[in-house]
Amino acid sequence: EENKDIIAWLYCPDTEINYPVVQSKDNEYYLRRLLDGTWNIAGTLFIDYRNAADCSDLHTIIYGHNMKNDTMFGTLDFYAKEEFFHKTPVFTLNTVNEKRKYKVFAAVETRVLYQNEEGFRYYEQPGELSEKEFVDLAGWLSENSLYDTGITPIYGERILILSTCSYNTQNGRFIVAARLAE
Repeated sequence: EENKDIIAWLYCPDTEINYPVVQSKDNEYYLRRLLDGTWNIAGTLFIDYRNAADCSDLHTIIYGHNMKNDTMFGTLDFYAKEEFFHKTPVFTLNTVNEKRKYKVFAAVETRVLYQNEEGFRYYEQPGELSEKEFVDLAGWLSENSLYDTGITPIYGERILILSTCSYNTQNGRFIVAARLAE
């Protein structure tokens, strides 16, 4: 009722992540806006505009700022430590119609690549994927994870990526990848 763009609620135990997730017609609107549309540096957690609003795609991405005061995705980097993964391997995403649990399978430090630069771009493939695209994504995530979780998604499982800025390198990103738990 507060905002028609709210499509889900994300909760990661043992972090400060407990927020609504929105979606708009682009990936810019909520980058620096609150739920009521007012400008704010923290922005709002948002799903990629190319994803299905019910989060049913094989590859869904949720973006949020890495705030120094631990709001938004400011505590997502807890997953950089393997001990935290073992303690908190599951988080929830509740949509209007469904309560979903996701199991983390990768935590990756990466960066946004330059246009002419070779490399894998997880952020260019939200939505439905061919089997090859899915295998490439799952393989890249598992191979580049900071630790081995022993989990590799198989084609047909839904992957959810939580993506935030990282200061490990220029244009750095820290991402946590999880698969829908049965």
